[in-house]
Amino acid sequence: MERPFPTVAVVGLGTMGAGIAVAVARSGRRVIGIEAGPDAAARALARIEEATAHAVQRERFTAEERTALLALIEVGDRLDAAAAADLVIEEVPEQLELKREVFAELDRICPPETVLATGTTALSVTRIAAATARPERVLGLHFFNPVHSMKLVEVVRTVLTAPQTAAQAAEFARELGKEPVAAGDRAGFVVNGLLFAYLNQAAAMYESKYATREDIDAAMRLGCGLPMGPLALLDLIGVDTARTVLEAMYEQSRDRLHAPAPILGQLVAAGLLGRKSGRGFYTYEAPGSSKVVAEAAAGTAPAVAGREVRSIGVCGSGTMATGIAEVFAKAGYRVLLAARSQDKADRAKAQLARSLERSVAKGRLSEAQREAALALVAPTGSYAELAEVDLVVEAVAEDLAVKRELFATLDKICKPGAVLATTTSSLPVISCATATSRPQDVIGMHFFNPAPAMKLVEVVSTVLTSADVTATVLGLCTAVRKHAVECGDRAGFIVNALLFPYLNDAVRMLQEHYATVDDIDTAMKLGCGYPMGPFELLDVVGLDVSLTIEKVLHQEFREPGLAAAPLLEHLVAAGCLGRKTGRGFRDHARR
Repeated sequence: MERPFPTVAVVGLGTMGAGIAVAVARSGRRVIGIEAGPDAAARALARIEEATAHAVQRERFTAEERTALLALIEVGDRLDAAAAADLVIEEVPEQLELKREVFAELDRICPPETVLATGTTALSVTRIAAATARPERVLGLHFFNPVHSMKLVEVVRTVLTAPQTAAQAAEFARELGKEPVAAGDRAGFVVNGLLFAYLNQAAAMYESKYATREDIDAAMRLGCGLPMGPLALLDLIGVDTARTVLEAMYEQSRDRLHAPAPILGQLVAAGLLGRKSGRGFYTYEAPGSSKVVAEAAAGTAPAVAGREVRSIGVCGSGTMATGIAEVFAKAGYRVLLAARSQDKADRAKAQLARSLERSVAKGRLSEAQREAALALVAPTGSYAELAEVDLVVEAVAEDLAVKRELFATLDKICKPGAVLATTTSSLPVISCATATSRPQDVIGMHFFNPAPAMKLVEVVSTVLTSADVTATVLGLCTAVRKHAVECGDRAGFIVNALLFPYLNDAVRMLQEHYATVDDIDTAMKLGCGYPMGPFELLDVVGLDVSLTIEKVLHQEFREPGLAAAPLLEHLVAAGCLGRKTGRGFRDHARR
């Protein structure tokens, strides 16, 4: 394929348009920048000159390269200049009728072979293309901001886009140093289609006062490794922009999970649009600033003192139990590691010893620290030995009957005032609590795997949990250097309630043949900075585990959009559970 589009026009030179113009010029192509009026054109050129000067200061390219680049860019205010372009990229404001007017005029001005691309993030490319007499040469080219550092470009085809046009556009993106992914024409495309439903649910979670904005954001950063929490990201994107995208998604899907959370409309009506206005979910030092400032707190309840914790019991012999025991032992707590037999308990301690040895080998622990931690862990095959511990953490199988049986046993064995905690990730904590005669002493303490490495703990209080028990566990998390987030006892808590609907949406996207596994994973990693794509993550977590959590969430909230995707159910039924079986959404046995 010969080099596509030697001359490119960019219509609309705001932040995104200017970034695209620079990226195109860096590839050695001539750029015709077009703005609405002489003053806007002068400002746009100044913006490009300033941005490229900063790039030289940051050593992204040299002063000589900047001079050559600027020589390739001309900026004016006449739309008919686009007649000289092989490709026109439109980046005007996100208003359907405005874009249709621009495309109708471009269709009149440009030669029949010119390709017209819209940079819309949420509007129908098909409806924009319908304003022209060349829909086969119209498509979407969705760049991400900031263009110089974001590698992703979504190449959006309509039902009428010619395959050659899409192929040329993908090659053009690659020549800009970008990674193109193919997407069909539906609201949100790949990235925003998955991202904004998740952001919307986070906004609704905050609006319901289920958890604080800080805890929601910290939970997703620390529990999932995301670069930003959802509410901070909404402020960065712009609350008004998010609401516009969600409205477009809901108009197409009629899925209630896409209907903008009421709080988004309230913030927009109040002019609280996020960073750009200086206030959104958070308050910022000034409009456009990224620095969050503290707000005057409403009347807070007096602090409650926690109970003293000197010794801890951990029930279980699997990876999670040994990891939790390691966390407590490294912090200096005496730990009874209790399993169903002495042999299981001894093997669990041996696994813990190997984990500590790996930490020594990596320079994270000294030999003395390893020995001290190991000496604090006593394995036992009898739950009766937990009689005098101050707190017990249950980390047995994720089966409610098994957990209830264990809590009934602990109720008989443990001393009065001992805190009983469950590490469940999806079961109701209250169901564990009501298996005892002391539900006020029962709480959720959801560690993430691997427990020694993951900083997050979700602290889950039921309607019966005593305030001093919550205070005890929050204090314990601080003592073992974990970041605790507080939430109530409902399915999924914070992390899983936001993560698994997103994963389920990705499976639905695949199921509908909208995009491939590789394109969806690539889009979310490059477009959002996620450490793993949704299908990579599903294969690591286990499709059976994921299906169980999806079913729990659907049962709790009864939202049709939370029903597990049939493709996920079919793969589980076929025994394709992910990495642990060698096959899930990808075939791992061949790798």
